[in-house]
Amino acid sequence: MTSPTTYILRCSDDSLYTGSTNDMEKRLHEHNHLKSGAHYTKIRRPVELIYTESFETMSEARKREYVIKQLTREQKTTLMKKSI
Repeated sequence: MTSPTTYILRCSDDSLYTGSTNDMEKRLHEHNHLKSGAHYTKIRRPVELIYTESFETMSEARKREYVIKQLTREQKTTLMKKSI
């Protein structure tokens, strides 16, 4: 198991999807290949992982997910550029 992670995906229609997980590899596989992936990404495959943040607990990761989901696309793009 990997550390709790908040992530941003770029979908095939160039939209962004934000989520959190405790197993990034498994979750990315679900988003791209399985029915258990989020409905939003299922209809916008393939998706590409473009940003991650790691946390100590899932609670922290989910709180960060909520904060990121409140950002505009421009703010998310700025956040991703700062991490490079």
